[in-house]
Amino acid sequence: MAELVHIEKLAGIAVVTIDNPPMNVLSKQVTRELAEVFTAIAEDSEVIAAILTGAGSRAFMAGADIKEFPQSLGLEKEQLKKNNLESHAVLNFIERIPKPTIALLNGLAFGGGCELALTCDIRIAEEHVKIGLPEVKLGLFPGGGGTQRLPRLIGPSKAKELMFLGEPLSAEEALKIGLVNQVVDSGKGMETAISMAKKMASYSLQALSRIKKAVNDGIDTSLDGGLELEAELFAEVFGTEDVREGVRAFIEKRSPSFKHQ
Repeated sequence: MAELVHIEKLAGIAVVTIDNPPMNVLSKQVTRELAEVFTAIAEDSEVIAAILTGAGSRAFMAGADIKEFPQSLGLEKEQLKKNNLESHAVLNFIERIPKPTIALLNGLAFGGGCELALTCDIRIAEEHVKIGLPEVKLGLFPGGGGTQRLPRLIGPSKAKELMFLGEPLSAEEALKIGLVNQVVDSGKGMETAISMAKKMASYSLQALSRIKKAVNDGIDTSLDGGLELEAELFAEVFGTEDVREGVRAFIEKRSPSFKHQ
């Protein structure tokens, strides 16, 4: 069976490409391979940041593999829930990987593709991109975390509008509501993503990972709880070798050389 998810490493950056032609849909095999690839990235001390994209220019990921849906129609509720939670576990893992992640949207990002993009820290969209959650048109609703991650990102009212209507947004519309971070010319997305990832990779992973944890864990608690978490992580980072290197480099007026320790 051909591999559908590929990984390439470039000086501290992992570029992950979903290659499931023609539309890079989220099949069971793609889900399994994403889990394997991101587990490897999490464990690879040489990788500081990751970029996730789709092969070609038609689709980042045009949703779930609808051809697999008939297999689920006759299943009992508990089995359906179990299967769904297994998919959630993969998406949750990608979201929580202790390294910065960038979704490069280079084509359609519908349904599961939009939900996969939402698990990444940053989303860069090429200008021809369409993004949305059209599940309601099939009598369904987003089941890959869309009902939970999208409202936390853009607010519940706008998220409901997008899910109730099922209509896609242009890249510029997605930018206006905060669904994507940047819109770039078609064909320029990878260049932009690599430039951003390189800058991240020049910093200490000890700091980057704690920024991510402080934001991700703190946003779902009270302000006081979040500040307590921040203080805990801030105290931790002061015990790292990279902080000592960063302070020395500043005093010596040179660029730091972080070891991510």
